[in-house]
Amino acid sequence: MSDVTRAEVCAVACAEAFRGDGEILVSPMALVPSLGARLARETFEPDLLLSDGEASYVAGPWPLGGRPPATVEAWLPFRAVFDIVWAGRRHVMMGASQLDRFGNQNISCIGPFEKPTNQLLGVRGAPGNTVNHATSYWVPKHSPRVFVERVDMVSGVGTDKDGGPFHDLRRVVTDLAVLDLAGPGGTMRLLSVHPGVTVEDVQAATGFALHVDDVVESRLPTDEELRLIREVLDPKNLRAKEVAPA
Repeated sequence: MSDVTRAEVCAVACAEAFRGDGEILVSPMALVPSLGARLARETFEPDLLLSDGEASYVAGPWPLGGRPPATVEAWLPFRAVFDIVWAGRRHVMMGASQLDRFGNQNISCIGPFEKPTNQLLGVRGAPGNTVNHATSYWVPKHSPRVFVERVDMVSGVGTDKDGGPFHDLRRVVTDLAVLDLAGPGGTMRLLSVHPGVTVEDVQAATGFALHVDDVVESRLPTDEELRLIREVLDPKNLRAKEVAPA
């Protein structure tokens, strides 16, 4: 499988972030996380629940850029999403304009809050997500501009703050590596590097020191996963628009 692309490795890494979740709502917030969630559901996590983006849970293979599956499992009006969030029955994979060593996330602004140089999305649902249910992050371009010593504003709550009893930061997947927040004092730890990437490459692209211990190479897709990615879930190769070939 020497022709496996970086985007496909990232999709598998995103899928692995949902391993063990069982019957909960997953909410991937970009192309590659969406591909990963759908791949996980078609393989090792068949009970994952996906919204069609309107008011239903849907079941069945779902290609990126395609129509949702016709099989509806349950009704999910928007107001019910908050009940799921507050009950902790959700795992979201969000983006991040900035992340620091404690997993504090910023999607709101760049620069001082009183007079930012760039206005971004606002905090959106990040505070409620991070204190109520499992939260992971996807960063399609790992760089010191994203991985900063200190975020300009906290949107998603990190491990150095009181996130309450349901605070659960799981994984950070990037185009270079997979990380978590299990380093000393809840700091960011490097778990794996993607094929062709070194630990030094990841550290050079990070604006703070990572905890490094027993780093492995990120898992390649199996033959069946590769078939699902290429023929069923992303036949248009939209994944390449988010992660360029290495």
